[in-house]
Amino acid sequence: MIIVLKPGTQESDIDDVCRRIEGLGLRAHVSRGEQRTVIGAIGDDRFKTRLQALEALDCVESLVPILQPFKLASREVHPTDTVIEVDGVRIGGLELTIMAGPCSVESEIQLRTVAEGVKAGGAHILRGGAFKPRTSPYAFQGLEEEGLKLLSEARKLTGLPIVTEVLEPDRVELVAEHADILQIGARNIQNFSLLKEVGQCRRPVLLKRGMATTIKEFLLSAEYVLAGGNRDVILCERGIRTFETATRNTFDISAIPVVKKLSHLPIIADPSHGAGRRDMVAPMARAAVAAGADGLIIEVHCDPDRALSDGAQSMFPAQFDRLMAELRIIAPAIGRSICLDPVARRGWGS
Repeated sequence: MIIVLKPGTQESDIDDVCRRIEGLGLRAHVSRGEQRTVIGAIGDDRFKTRLQALEALDCVESLVPILQPFKLASREVHPTDTVIEVDGVRIGGLELTIMAGPCSVESEIQLRTVAEGVKAGGAHILRGGAFKPRTSPYAFQGLEEEGLKLLSEARKLTGLPIVTEVLEPDRVELVAEHADILQIGARNIQNFSLLKEVGQCRRPVLLKRGMATTIKEFLLSAEYVLAGGNRDVILCERGIRTFETATRNTFDISAIPVVKKLSHLPIIADPSHGAGRRDMVAPMARAAVAAGADGLIIEVHCDPDRALSDGAQSMFPAQFDRLMAELRIIAPAIGRSICLDPVARRGWGS
């Protein structure tokens, strides 16, 4: 249920309504807009009838049922866009956020080379996998804790915040010691124990859509994290599995405007996994930005032909440079921008 308050309602009245909601065994979620403040009453629907008494309060304008099953992720509860700040980088605002780096951390030299390169190319956040869930048990599984330490060193070197994947609930604390953003991969989208655990963590969460996950299921997974108290959730469209075999996945560009309409959470796009082909990453990235994505996460490798994982979809440094140049042209056409340091870009990717 959403409690819509009258314009000009005082903070003391807002606090009183929240106390009443919590006294009924529900949680209060306050959203302050330019004209009105609304309070979402979140919890067991069986107790919602008890909220009717709030309509008699002088500060309450109306009670409106929440129609979507994902309550906290819905625009009904939070009508304005959420902007998440990570070490000075804003995700979800007018500026596009670019996350880039190798699929897997392979060595100190490899990570340092790519990290310095993507920073010079204009990336805001460094991505890299320390724990790698792979379809084959014989494929490279990542450097694990050693990979996390290398990511920490790369952050010290470049100043870029780190996003990396966590696979298991009992590893959340360890990964959070090294990462600025915790990634939940496509295979773990409905690992509810893991979602609950990161919901208790105070690190932003990058939640990737599953290979066969509907948008409703996608947002309900986000709801698990939000319901745990972690309000910093970033959604990621990375393609879904269909009958098509020409590409690794079918990159669902339409999911971006659909999610933007249903949810206030920022959504970024992963064109690397979306297509699984290096030659298609740039066109899919351009399309995602044009469709309204708040940013991109892109795989870049200094020698992708020898990468230990996902080399076929990893961009060469020069390709990443060209893409960033293209995005600086596209972004203003749709009212967005990319914050770049032109001095830092000199001399890399040639």
